[in-house]
Order: sequence, then structure tokens, then C-alpha cells
Amino acid sequence: MAAPAHDLTPQQARRIAVGAQLLTADRPDDVLDTVRHLGFLQVDLTRVVAQHADLALWSRLGSAYEPEDLEELVGDGALVELKAMLRPSEDVALFRADMDAWPGEPPLKEWQEDVRDWVAVNDGCRREILALLRSEGPTAARDLPDSCEVPWRSTGWTNDKNVMKLLECLESRGEVAVASREGRERRWDLAERVHPGDPAVPAEEAHRILAGRRLRALGIARPRALEAWDEPYDVRDTGEPARIDGVRGLWRVDPDRLADLTDFAGRTAVLSPLDRLVFDRKRMEDVFGFDYQLEMYKPAATRRWGYWAMPVLDGDELVGKVDATADREGGVLVVDAVHEDGDWSAARRRRVHAELDALGEWLGLEVVRP
Repeated sequence: MAAPAHDLTPQQARRIAVGAQLLTADRPDDVLDTVRHLGFLQVDLTRVVAQHADLALWSRLGSAYEPEDLEELVGDGALVELKAMLRPSEDVALFRADMDAWPGEPPLKEWQEDVRDWVAVNDGCRREILALLRSEGPTAARDLPDSCEVPWRSTGWTNDKNVMKLLECLESRGEVAVASREGRERRWDLAERVHPGDPAVPAEEAHRILAGRRLRALGIARPRALEAWDEPYDVRDTGEPARIDGVRGLWRVDPDRLADLTDFAGRTAVLSPLDRLVFDRKRMEDVFGFDYQLEMYKPAATRRWGYWAMPVLDGDELVGKVDATADREGGVLVVDAVHEDGDWSAARRRRVHAELDALGEWLGLEVVRP
């Protein structure tokens, strides 16, 4: 017999989500443990204010966090980059079965067949790349041979980027891995020299573990909702069923978060536009009723909030956006606009300004307001 669904108020749902993302007053104090709880950090090198991974960790750990902490964890192999995500190295074992089954379990979708066939017809180039990496070690894509017999075709910016696309396919197969980055450039090596050699966790078990971890990191989620088109690990039937008053449909909730609702202590946080609290825009709208989208790809004239506007969390509410730019040469963090959703109290305004001051101090920049 199915367990009855928990009936949650919108405020309770918000508090569950905020607590699961480690954005309450009780801050975490260890970088690796934080990444383990969150599951991953997206690699995005945009530095309008700070790179996403650094801003996400600062939002949680506060001034105690330094980017060198993350660099050290990547450098010593505690964290590895896998498909543009920084993950704890021990988690690679959870993806090994999928790598071995690349491009997926039958029946394959048409695009999976196309990618499989493209790699197969360019097997000569694949072998050349693997041989060079074996002899030379970490190497940038631009220094690897392009002997592809059939070029990569797309309607986007990857068209004719044969080596890059082949490397990404070989990464998905578990043959190569990102060993390091120099600036924006990835340096590739054989996966066996980057990833730990832990045996693969069987696929069904691995997927269930990843589903559970996803719910732990989100707190509350739709059973089949995905954060990205290529993310196969929805939360399924993990956790317990829940309903949110005024929101249609069933959710899954982490039962460990239900006990926190009466002791919730929030704080103010300025978030990266890619933060997991807001990354799934549909979930953000359902749970927080927040109107937001990243506008960096929009023409300037059509932007409402700014190129890299950062969402503002205050307690259990998303309350506005901050349009800011770090001018490192000038030594200033320029706050171009603070967009207030609804009527802010003077106290809320002070909290947000204090958080911006803390952000400037962490960056080593003076905050300049209009």
C-alpha cells in the first residue's frame, strides 16, 4: 500500500529546498563535504563576478572559502571533472556502467545511433588520439591529430570541431578524461590515469543511488523532472510522496528534511545564475514563484535584469536580482542595479546590501553602487 502524501505549505516546500541546498544560517564548513552533498559543481568559466563553482561555494561557506581550496581538491584528485561537472572522484564508479554501455541501453534513440556510427567510422582517429595520450600524457585538444574521415556536422558552434566532439564521446565511453585546465583550455589524458580504479557499480544500483542523492541535494522534486536534457537521473520513487498547496501534481520529498521545518533559520544569499536552487526554472517557479531567467544570450535591449543577474535569496524566499560586474583592474565590484521583487522592507534591503559588501570583501573589491 502506497504511503500517504505529505501535505506541505508553499513555505514548507521552500524551506525544504533551501535547507537541502545548504543555504540556511547553519553554514557548512568543509569544501569537499559540501560538494559531496550537492553532488556536483557545474564547470562554467564565466567571470562576470566569479566563476560559478566558486560563487556557489562562497554562497554556502561564506568568507572562509577561497578558490584555492577548490583548486587543491581538483589538483590532488579528490574531485574530478566529468562531462563539465566537478564530482567527488569516488563517484566515478557510479557512472562506469553507463560508460561501458555507451551510447546507451537499447533501444537507442536516433541521435544515439548517429553518434555511435560517427565514432565508429572515425576509429582510426580515435586510436591515434589514445596512442598519443598514452605516450605524451595530458594534452590540449588543439595538439591532438584530426584524422577524422567523416567530419562532425551540426547546426551549432560544434560544426567541424572533430577532435573536441570525439574527445567528449570518448569521455562518455570512459576512455579519456579531463586531467586539468589551463585557463579555459582542457588538457586530456587517458581516463585510467585520472579516474580512480574502483569497480563499476551495477547500472540499476548506481542509478538508484544517484536518484537518492539528487533528492537529498534538492530536498523536493518532481519524480521525473530533469535539470538538463542529458541528465538521466530523476528522483523516481525515492523519498516520500508530497503535495504542495496550490501546486498541481505530486512531488517526492526527502523525509530527513521534514523534521527541519520548525527549526528553520534562514539567511540572505546572492546566488550564481547557475545555482541548483534556481537551475531548474520550472521547479523554481512552482516552489518559489520566482520570475527569472539567465539573459546573457539575449540582445542587450531585451534584458530585464542584466547580463549575469544574480538571484537573491532572503530566508526562504527568492526576492530579487542583482546586476553586478567585477572590474578587477579597477578594483571594484560595480553594482549596476538591484531589482526588488515586491515591496522590500528596510531590513531586507540592509541584509542584501550587507551580503553584497561581503561578496566584495571576498573578491577583494570595493563595492560601488549607483
